[in-house]
Amino acid sequence: MTTIYDVARRSGVSPATVSRVLSGRRNVDPELSEKVRAAVAELGYRPNGVARNLRRASTNLWAVVISDIENPFFTSLVRGLEDVAQTEGYHVVLCNSDEDPAKEAAYAGAVLTEQMAGVVISPTSTAEGVQQLAEAKTPMVLIDRRVEGVEADTVLVDNEHGAAEGVKHLIDGGYSRIACITGPRRVSTAMDRLAGYRAALRAGGIRYDKDLVRHADFREAGGYAAMESLLELPEPPEALFVTNNLMTVGALECLAKKGVRAPADIAVVGFDDIPWADLVVPSLTTVAQPTYELGRTAGLLLKDRIAAPGRPPSTVTLRTELHIRETSAPKNARKKN
Repeated sequence: MTTIYDVARRSGVSPATVSRVLSGRRNVDPELSEKVRAAVAELGYRPNGVARNLRRASTNLWAVVISDIENPFFTSLVRGLEDVAQTEGYHVVLCNSDEDPAKEAAYAGAVLTEQMAGVVISPTSTAEGVQQLAEAKTPMVLIDRRVEGVEADTVLVDNEHGAAEGVKHLIDGGYSRIACITGPRRVSTAMDRLAGYRAALRAGGIRYDKDLVRHADFREAGGYAAMESLLELPEPPEALFVTNNLMTVGALECLAKKGVRAPADIAVVGFDDIPWADLVVPSLTTVAQPTYELGRTAGLLLKDRIAAPGRPPSTVTLRTELHIRETSAPKNARKKN
C-alpha cells in the first residue's frame, strides 16, 4: 500500500510537508503543494483513515438513522442533510432502523464504536438508540419525532397545524363523517396529527367519534387493514384523513380493491406529499412537509453542535403546505356516475 513516505520521495519533499498539504494547511509553498498533489494522484495514495481517526478521536462521518428506508419522505430529507455534510467536509452513512428499537440500538452502538462525529436520527417508538447516544453525549439531532426526557437539538414540522388544515379542508368541503388513520400511540408524529384532526373537528362543531379512528404502523399494510376495517362499519366514513404517505397508499389500494372510488364515494387527504400525487387519476390531495429543508436544517444544527457542544439545545419547527387536488373535491361537486 502506498504510504506518505512514498509520496514524499516522489515529490521531493519531507513527509511533514506532505502531511501539511493533505491536511489543508496554507503555510506550504504553492509549487511544493502542487508537486505533492501530483504525486498523490500518480501513486493513488489514500490517507490512513484509521490512524487519522485514532489521533482525532472521531471520524469525518455523520450517521443518519431513518425509521423506514422505503418511505419516500426520507429521500429528499437525506439529500438536504448530505448537501450540508459535503459542504462541511463530512460524509453521510445511511442506516435504516426499520422502526425496530433493537436495530436502532445496534446502529447507535456502531456510531459509538466507529467514533462517528455526529448523528441525525428519526427515533423509533421506544427510542433505545437515542437514549444510548444521549448518555454518551454524542452530537445528535432528532428529526421528525420528539423523545420525552431527552434534551437534544430537534427539527420538526408543525404536525398538529398541518393535520388540522387538511381536515378543515374536508369540513369546508361539506364532509362531517371524517375518519382518521394514524400511527402508533407512542410515536409523537402520530399523536400530534391525531390532535390536529380532533382540533379541526372541534373547531368545525363536529363531535369526535373514536370509532372513526384507527391506529396503524405507518406502513402500507397497516393503511390497508385500517381502511378495510373502516369500510366494515355499519355507516362507513364519507371522508378520510391519513397521517402518512405509505398508509395513504395502503388505504387507496384497499379502496380500489373494494370498488370504492375517491372522491365519488369517499374524499381523501393524506399527510406527506408523494412524488406521483399529481400523476394519478384522480390526483391526491396532500399535506406536504418541507422534507429537503428538514434535512438541511438538521445538518446545520449538527454542524453547530459539533462546533459548540455546550450550547443549549434548540428546536426548529417548520410549516407544512396543503396541496389541494382532486381526491378532496367538495361533497356537492363530486360525481357519482
